[in-house]
Amino acid sequence: MSILFVLLMFLLIISISYFRRPQQQPAVKPEMWTAPPSPRMEREYGFQIPQGYGFHPGHAWALKEGSDNARVGIDSFATHLFGQIDGIEVVGENRWIRQGQKLMTIHAGGASVDVLSPVEGVITAVNSDAIKDPAMITHDPYKDGWIAMVKSPDLAINEKNLVQGAMVAPWLQNNVTRLNGMLAPTSPALAQDGGLPLSGLLGRVPQELRLKLVKEFFLL
Repeated sequence: MSILFVLLMFLLIISISYFRRPQQQPAVKPEMWTAPPSPRMEREYGFQIPQGYGFHPGHAWALKEGSDNARVGIDSFATHLFGQIDGIEVVGENRWIRQGQKLMTIHAGGASVDVLSPVEGVITAVNSDAIKDPAMITHDPYKDGWIAMVKSPDLAINEKNLVQGAMVAPWLQNNVTRLNGMLAPTSPALAQDGGLPLSGLLGRVPQELRLKLVKEFFLL
């Protein structure tokens, strides 16, 4: 009888301990971000322009995904200026950045250029594939070459400061015109009659001119 009593007490203690113990919650997997669908491209003024993208004057782009998420990267004008990208450093995840604040540093052609964020918010993901293989950014800046995801509570307000829709092509043409005007005095052979800059242009010009181009087109 005493043995049975002891067994019952043992079972009772185990049962109480089980129900009082905090139940382990299943681990929450971080949200995984893959490349966006291939953008619909339209040719205007000699440029291939991705539809639905907004462009910062410093040549970064933003693509709205959901109510307050934006995927960001650098545009084809910038990738042509850089040519072969040797390395890229992105502000770390979980960092808050303001619109127009440094998002990344691109190393290419002997130059290190800061690129400004097109939106304000918290960096929630960085494209590690593009960081490991910067050629992805040059070859496919609007899809596989995206740079980061930003959770932007004021995305709708930020978008008002971006170049969008019918304004993108004239804006790009204006950039090319300004670029050619800066190249003409010292490097006229590098000027383009139309379309994007020559690939790797920053590495082909004298350092003094390179600094002026970086200041003019990346707003530094």
